[in-house]
Amino acid sequence: MTWFLVAGVAGLAVLALSLVVDGLLEGLFDGVSFLDGLLDGLFSLPVLAGTVSMLGFTGALTLATTGLGTGAAAGIGLAAGLVAGWLTWRLTRALMSGTTAATPRGADLVGTSGAVVTAIPAEGFGEVLLSLGGQPVKYAARSTVAVPRGAEVWVEETLSATAVRVRLVER
Repeated sequence: MTWFLVAGVAGLAVLALSLVVDGLLEGLFDGVSFLDGLLDGLFSLPVLAGTVSMLGFTGALTLATTGLGTGAAAGIGLAAGLVAGWLTWRLTRALMSGTTAATPRGADLVGTSGAVVTAIPAEGFGEVLLSLGGQPVKYAARSTVAVPRGAEVWVEETLSATAVRVRLVER
């Protein structure tokens, strides 16, 4: 039973280590062409550690609670370890393939409206308050005509990451 417990604890230790030094195996075998992509998936460090840990703990539990011998405990532990490894592999694949919402960019402002917070002189810079990704953001704004404070404007063009060209909304 001691060997099973050692395997279980060693698997947990390697699993904890894999969280700290992610990509260790990939880095050790970088450049070995036949291993490309193999260590990222089914034979990644978390999958191997989960398999060994489950094999050890299940084998120890089987020996402690049943009258089966060491061979049967090893077989049951191996089956449980393979299932745990497969589940770990599937879970990491699902987590890695998850997509996130697109990050809003300044170009997304073109065609949106906002309010002037600092008057814009003709061909000079003022400030406008716009909404980017649902968040109010203040931008430097330029216009061909003077625009008073509080006026509604449309964004015609993004001039830089912090500046836009606007035109007055006429209703």
